[in-house]
Amino acid sequence: MKRFKNILYFADGATVGCSALERAVRLAAANEARLTVLDVLPEHDSKLEMGNRWGGDLEAIERENCEAELEDLIAGFQDAGSEIAKRVVRGIPFVEVIRAVIKNHYDLVIKAARPPDSFVKRVLGSTDLHLLRKCPCPIWIDRPGATMPYRTVLAAVDPSDEEQDDSARLILDLATSLADREGAELAVVHAWRLSGESVLRSGRAKISNAELELLLDEVRKQHTDRLDGILTDYGISTNDARVHLVKGEPAPSIRTVSNELDADLVVMGTLGRTGIPGFFIGNTAEEILHTTHASVLAIKPTGFDSPVKSE
Repeated sequence: MKRFKNILYFADGATVGCSALERAVRLAAANEARLTVLDVLPEHDSKLEMGNRWGGDLEAIERENCEAELEDLIAGFQDAGSEIAKRVVRGIPFVEVIRAVIKNHYDLVIKAARPPDSFVKRVLGSTDLHLLRKCPCPIWIDRPGATMPYRTVLAAVDPSDEEQDDSARLILDLATSLADREGAELAVVHAWRLSGESVLRSGRAKISNAELELLLDEVRKQHTDRLDGILTDYGISTNDARVHLVKGEPAPSIRTVSNELDADLVVMGTLGRTGIPGFFIGNTAEEILHTTHASVLAIKPTGFDSPVKSE
């Protein structure tokens, strides 16, 4: 975790401390890193009318109030070994967080998870989901009330090609380092499958069950060998009880292992490049947030281009 030297904590309207803020402060102190606490005020639809009605600069009052709340929020952590900066900006929360990341070169964003207010908001997406999809640096979404320190850290990796191989190594770097720092158990999960297996099993492909099982064994061995090639640098192998090689789709496989282990944190990547700049399929990380109690530390693939720009 020494790679993080410029950390952004997004308060997201919170006025009291939580485990996410404590983790940010502890990590910054351990890494001798800069820590900035940011909050975002919403835009007003009618700035002039509001100002005239109240006979004062409402925006300035709001900003001062927010800055005072941030000062109170960090007051209990100022003696943790590093100075904490604070910033207040105005705009759309996830957009302003990402703009701050790009402009100030933050290398990690930490925030407390915020559950959707309604089914509609869950379907349309929240600030957390926007950050998972679009934030260019790693985003750590910590569950409120999460165990301090973590007891089990689960690394979800997919070393299926060279591009994913880089992501798998970064995920394992972060997961092993964090598990060591937290004194937590480290586990690894990798989901594999044979594309088109249902068609092959239907009989229309004219392949016998024996041939299909041989093919499945071959694909499983390919994934095992590839995973072992990554794990060897971390003193682990697929024979280790901590490594879970699961046949199935990524999201349900990771969810099942996470729930079985009662994982506190899942370190994982966003999935799948679509060919459209800045557009990746990140539904697995989102589903893990929706369907488990685990916190999530998610990274983007190398070369990710956020659709949100600095201006």
